[in-house]
Amino acid sequence: ATQSSVSRDLKELGVGKIGDRYVLPPAEHAPTPGEFAALSGFVREVRPAGSTITVVRTTTGGAQSVALAVDRADWPEVVGTISGDDTIFVATSGARAQHRVIERLRSIFHV
Repeated sequence: ATQSSVSRDLKELGVGKIGDRYVLPPAEHAPTPGEFAALSGFVREVRPAGSTITVVRTTTGGAQSVALAVDRADWPEVVGTISGDDTIFVATSGARAQHRVIERLRSIFHV
């Protein structure tokens, strides 16, 4: 990704810069479809791990932004997320909820 595309994506996500630090928008800010589209290049794979955990693989450094967008979407199927640098664990309450989340993620991120 180029610096200009990263800057544009950060702007679309509502991320601001104060001095040499980036700051996140207020928690009540829910992602729009355009914000998910800005993150689509980060997601590489979505697959189940058991019946309640879904693993989302991203590019290096992309996991936290994608996890934050999923958290802010406030999907009823998602109990919570844990993200590292390039991997996200999405917890659901059961197999049906996991199936819905996987379908939703694959549809949004085209993987």
